[in-house]
Amino acid sequence: MADERKPQLAYSDLQAKMLDEEHRRVKARKILSVVQHFLGRDDLNGLSVADVGCSAGFIADELAAAGAKETYGFDIDEPGLEKARARFGERVQFVCAPGEAMPLPDESLDVVVFNHIYEHVVDPEAVLADIRRVLKPEGVLYLGLAQKYQLIEPHYRLPLLSWLPQKAADRYMRAAKKGEAYYEKHRGRRGLTRMLDGFHVWDYSLSVIKDPGAFAAGDMVPGPVAKVPTPVLRAAVPLLPTYIWAASKSGRGPRGRALNPPPHHQRSA
Repeated sequence: MADERKPQLAYSDLQAKMLDEEHRRVKARKILSVVQHFLGRDDLNGLSVADVGCSAGFIADELAAAGAKETYGFDIDEPGLEKARARFGERVQFVCAPGEAMPLPDESLDVVVFNHIYEHVVDPEAVLADIRRVLKPEGVLYLGLAQKYQLIEPHYRLPLLSWLPQKAADRYMRAAKKGEAYYEKHRGRRGLTRMLDGFHVWDYSLSVIKDPGAFAAGDMVPGPVAKVPTPVLRAAVPLLPTYIWAASKSGRGPRGRALNPPPHHQRSA
């Protein structure tokens, strides 16, 4: 049960990739390209933004570099935050606070990033409720969402790990000498949609796959994949390892150039 899980207080000590600067900045460029397309902008000039689950701060630093007037990084990973403050504290406000209790006024943010975080938090619905509280009506929430039915689990590189019931997953972890228990809690597409109750959601996943150059997604989309016919890719959506979604509180959709295929408006609040 959710209340039996303990928060991961020092995640950057558990996952070295959180300190891989090149890797994190590549991810940041993808995030920025989606956010800017959704808003119909070439930068974040004058906007207030936050990275929820910022850890060592590389993505938050890229948001600040894109022109944000105020940039926040929220996490409970104090070792990661200490590194972030030492490097980027002059232009990013790093705050040790859980995502479900951000010390910000209502409707104070234009952009919120929630990238590959939901499976690590004890109560993702509570975090998303607070994100909804602080997000402006015309703002955008970027979501990078690893989903349950991925062939290779991304944290431990074990086939089908996230498909298994908890006890079986724990035994698999021990047998593979990856740890004593499987902490992460992934959801399938339907569960992710339910998790975002109260938001309008646009799925950018196929748009990014078909035009990886425009979305700085070359690390994620091998060249031949982009050439696969769209109907075939659409049929394979349930097995995509990661979904890229943008969400808002209003019904106003993406304002950037036309995409083929366009982002799919899959849910109304």
